[in-house]
Amino acid sequence: MIKKIISAFIILICLSQSVLAYDYANLNLEFFNKFNDNNLNYYINSALENNHELKKTEYRVEQYRQQVKYSFSKELPTFSVGANYLGIHTPKFGSYGLSDNAFVLPFVASYEADFLLKNRDKTKSYKKSYEAATYEQKAVYLSLLSDLATVYTNILQYENLILNQRKIVSNNEKILLHSQKLFNRGIISTSELNNSKKQVEDSKTQLNKLEKEQKILLMQLAILSGISPENINDLKYSNLNTFEYSGDIPSEIASDVIFSRPDVMAAEAKLEKAKIDIRVARKEFFPRFNITGVWAFNTIFPGNFFSWESSLALLLAGATQDIFQGGRKVANLRFQKAKYEELFEDYKQTDLNAIKEVNTALCFVKYDTNTEKNVRQKLSYQNTNFQNEQKKYNRGIISAIEILEMENQKLAVENELTKAKTQKLINYFTLYKAVGGKL
Repeated sequence: MIKKIISAFIILICLSQSVLAYDYANLNLEFFNKFNDNNLNYYINSALENNHELKKTEYRVEQYRQQVKYSFSKELPTFSVGANYLGIHTPKFGSYGLSDNAFVLPFVASYEADFLLKNRDKTKSYKKSYEAATYEQKAVYLSLLSDLATVYTNILQYENLILNQRKIVSNNEKILLHSQKLFNRGIISTSELNNSKKQVEDSKTQLNKLEKEQKILLMQLAILSGISPENINDLKYSNLNTFEYSGDIPSEIASDVIFSRPDVMAAEAKLEKAKIDIRVARKEFFPRFNITGVWAFNTIFPGNFFSWESSLALLLAGATQDIFQGGRKVANLRFQKAKYEELFEDYKQTDLNAIKEVNTALCFVKYDTNTEKNVRQKLSYQNTNFQNEQKKYNRGIISAIEILEMENQKLAVENELTKAKTQKLINYFTLYKAVGGKL
């Protein structure tokens, strides 16, 4: 009995410790440090401290933790005291009689003897719910960090695209000026001049779209980081050309890593909880064993208030068995079994999704890395061609319009490389999330 009381005391101490301070070591923040970008690290730290979705998950986990404590309290004895006034009138027999006004102070202790460990299993069930909630909390953290890094990388992408698009707008305006001169001399037609004007308007429209998309991404970054959207103009970011991952990306992932993902672990914890709930439902068919003790001090009988002569004591121990409840317990058992089968199917599907997501992310990393290399080589060829065309222009072999159009082609390939590199980096963040941060 003493060992059980000591164990209960230790468990209560452990459960009373605060869990609102999340252990960031589970998130592998070192992965983001390998991008060597102080601005990205700043937004990640800001999100961890200020993001409301993260705080919401912390309080959800706290609710499950308190449920465990609430369930555990039912395993322990209860002790209560009451203060009561009693006014009665009883017949008197000679000089002997009871007081008409009395004060009663009962101390009541009750305990459900958990011989079948039903209450213990209920607490274990709540612990599994709490465990699943902690895994789901980690999944939210990983998703947030991955989304934030993706948004940040897209902002860098749009910054490069906007800079190049401004050059394209400037080149198209120069082409229009040359076309206007050619039109004035009757060398080109009105249609050709209008085509140059259309190119200017199209390039301006594209620039406007890019600036709009970047503004939206900046607002998303502010929201994810827990920063007021009013301050998006003050947000700082680096250059995509220097934004690179300095670590190594594996070509394959161990199965242990895949099956330790938070969503897989959460599904497993829920499955274990359902198995315990079936055990509890079966034990509901057996009797309940209750022990109740009462020690009441009163002024009804003669003697001192706190004396044995003026007290009433009783001890009641027995078993209670339900005879008829309309099939409720049978229905509950069948319900728990069906719930277990549902969660078992969900667990198997979660495993398959985990394997698919990891393999898909690895596939994206492999092929998009090759795509970036190919586009980078393509840009090298394009730069060489542009340099050759510049030499021709300097010798007067080609016109100013032709060299400007050639530069626009080079800028278009640069944009293609920007998009390819961005996609490769985003794939890293997708893989980070897919493996549960263990990258």
